[in-house]
Amino acid sequence: MNKNQMNAPVDEQDINILKKDRLDKLASLRENGFDPYQTTKYDVTGKNADLKAEYERKEAEITSLANGDEEKIKEGLESLKGNIVRIAGRIMSWRDMGKANFIDVRDATDRMQVYVRSNDVGAELFKEFKKKWDIGDIIGVEGYVFRTMKGEISVHALKIQLLSKSLLPLPEKWHGLKDQDMRYRQRYVDLIVNPEVKDTFVKRSRIIREVRNYLDNLGYIEVDTPVLHTLEIGAAARPFITHHNTLDMEMYLRIETELYLKRLIVGGFDRVYEVGRIFRNEGMDTSHNPEFTTVEMYQAYTDYFGMMDLIENMYRTIAENVCGSAKITYQGVEIDLGKPWERLTMAEAVKKYAGVDYNDWADDESARACAKEKGVEVEEGTNATKGHVLIAFFDAFVEDKLVQPTIIYDYPVENSPLAKRKPSDPAFTERFEYFIYCREMGNAFSELNDPIDQKERFVKQVEAKRAQGANAEVDEDFVTALEYGLPPTGGLGFGLDRLVMLLTDSASIRDVLLFPTMKPIPVNNGRQPKEDEE
Repeated sequence: MNKNQMNAPVDEQDINILKKDRLDKLASLRENGFDPYQTTKYDVTGKNADLKAEYERKEAEITSLANGDEEKIKEGLESLKGNIVRIAGRIMSWRDMGKANFIDVRDATDRMQVYVRSNDVGAELFKEFKKKWDIGDIIGVEGYVFRTMKGEISVHALKIQLLSKSLLPLPEKWHGLKDQDMRYRQRYVDLIVNPEVKDTFVKRSRIIREVRNYLDNLGYIEVDTPVLHTLEIGAAARPFITHHNTLDMEMYLRIETELYLKRLIVGGFDRVYEVGRIFRNEGMDTSHNPEFTTVEMYQAYTDYFGMMDLIENMYRTIAENVCGSAKITYQGVEIDLGKPWERLTMAEAVKKYAGVDYNDWADDESARACAKEKGVEVEEGTNATKGHVLIAFFDAFVEDKLVQPTIIYDYPVENSPLAKRKPSDPAFTERFEYFIYCREMGNAFSELNDPIDQKERFVKQVEAKRAQGANAEVDEDFVTALEYGLPPTGGLGFGLDRLVMLLTDSASIRDVLLFPTMKPIPVNNGRQPKEDEE
């Protein structure tokens, strides 16, 4: 089977045939005294993208100095053949021209066409190369850079070496790995055959670096807090539960980093943050994965307005540094992160988009009546307060209107157990969330530092969780920390994955996670199926 046939679409049976063929080639190589998996090192002198750029630079320099003298240009280019380079990568395509072959070798930066000729590498090795090497194999090439008659910058191979044998064929060239589910499951293949996917994760790395740079430059200290917790706290999210054998106790993967970070503010740190992995045993959709990354930050002696200014400027700075502009396009919509973000209280937003004025509700009963009249469902039913109804109106009428960056602040106390009450109106808290493209992107408070109020809210949270069958407990140690004194503090947390989605124009959170959570494909492992499985 020639190399072009290997690029044809294949089914499972064909893959097994091709794998056997490659295993036979590997066995033959080993019989002849060469095992490619034994190679431990190959000294690479240059990356493909850099070598192409360097050749173009030298080519332009030679042409410029020659002042149009074709002979001098020819001599100059000929002299470049003395610069021997060593590249390594995966064979991605193969064009057999008899005693001369062209292969494309891709490394981490780009692909490079390689010209392999029998006269240069030796007849025996060339014969082995053609018969026992395949598309997908990882090889090393030593030679010089030149430009072909068709104008493509290439490497003329003088030596070639098989570094690792590929036993499975790559998805064929034109159809590629298109099945989205399989791309997530086999991200390693996705990255090989869809190199543009790698750009998303390179940009993700840059975004994380920019977040750290921004906060570091403001005097924040990055810290690590425990992933395993000893308590199931009363927060709304459901945790993953595990068991510690030595201590013989249940432990919980963290659903937030908040409470430990605030303990550090109590302890005397003024500004702390954590880029942390979070685990929530909940549903999955295009913006939720059970395992995700957040950035949480806390700053002493500021409030939620200070955090508004921080996050607005952070997003603007990161977009400019990573994307080149504060104006970006997400899913076909231009998003302007550069201009001042709109800021509305939740009550103002409901009045603007639903035409309902919170201040017109005399009491809880009139608020519930208004919701019934407008067809807004309130989960708390007859126990719903004005705050619950306001939240329900926001969910029903407002969130899907917030395309451009918008800060919604002053949330009802009913859904803000860790935020400080507004001194001017205790029914509300000093909390905000910000929205972009109709999606909540982050959450911030003027942190609650009254230990008595905090204990009361924790108790209510725990009672609600236990009513649902959870084993929630009050975090008494956190209350103790507050009793030592938490200074006035502003805190903010945002989903890093959602920020990456925004700046890479990715529709799903799975597109920005290298290995998203997937349900395993059942494997038979040779057992006989049960009667009810047949």
